[in-house]
Amino acid sequence: MSAKDHFRTQNRSRAGGPSHLVNVVPSDEEDLPFVTQWLYLATQGALTITTSGGETLTTPVLQAGWHPIEVSRLHQTGTTATGIMAGW
Repeated sequence: MSAKDHFRTQNRSRAGGPSHLVNVVPSDEEDLPFVTQWLYLATQGALTITTSGGETLTTPVLQAGWHPIEVSRLHQTGTTATGIMAGW
């Protein structure tokens, strides 16, 4: 199933932060049910992601906290950060 991008027809703005939050379990097989606008990491670590543009990559180690990033899949393999929440 493809991730729904609720914001594809709107101008993107990070100023207000997320309106919705869910805990995310990384998966190598399943897309998220939506495209994120933000990811929150409870602990620092790397993320293996597929962006809303379709690129798959592993980030360098990111600090704990909020990260404005549009993701359609958060992969289990290569992800070391924990306590991940997605916002949109």
